[in-house]
Amino acid sequence: MAELFYRDPYLRECATQVVRHDEGGLVLADTICYPVGGGQPGDTGTLRLADGRSWPVLDTRRDRETREILHQLPADAPRLAPGTAVTLVLDWERRHRHMRMHTGLHLLGSLIKAGVTGGNLTDHGGRLDFDLGGLDIALAADELTAGLQRLVAADAPLHINHISGAELAARPELIRTMSVTPPLHLPQIRLVEIEGVDLQPCGGTHVARTGEVGALRVSKIENKGSHNKRVAVTFAD
Repeated sequence: MAELFYRDPYLRECATQVVRHDEGGLVLADTICYPVGGGQPGDTGTLRLADGRSWPVLDTRRDRETREILHQLPADAPRLAPGTAVTLVLDWERRHRHMRMHTGLHLLGSLIKAGVTGGNLTDHGGRLDFDLGGLDIALAADELTAGLQRLVAADAPLHINHISGAELAARPELIRTMSVTPPLHLPQIRLVEIEGVDLQPCGGTHVARTGEVGALRVSKIENKGSHNKRVAVTFAD
């Protein structure tokens, strides 16, 4: 399966064909739909046939064992035969907001020098949990918002690179997440670099430059246990 969302996260439509369709979901030869993971929701969209019929793609997931991407259609949708030609159309506005917020959370992480114990995002906002431990870090919503605005205004480019699991293991400072360890057994692990700002492993989709993130604001900071602070961010537009 060609995971086209990694080659070009700005693709909104693709022509492909059915590989398999069963109770687990619809597997396509190519897909532009990102599967839920890393705190980012699975994509939604529309599946169209040449005869004009269409069904909504309700969710996109990855099979834990086979690693195939499964497109979830309504329960009453017919099973499509292997080889059936289809067109996959992305719910672009929702995905683009996910891309903007995911990059925004990387910007937030660059402002708080602490391990990340959790996080997620939606098309409206997102949050990161930080393990401050014994660190003397004072978090203020207005200061963090100003920091985010500065990084967005800098319009820094993003780059996608790859590193081997062995190389990443030798550079543990790149791993910010404490709750989930990247798959160090893999020969290639994806790195997202915000030029001059942040570099870390990430499997999500991102915008091309920080200026595309748009206006963000820190909406809430709260305690989550004795060591953890949860910082929530929303779009300000």
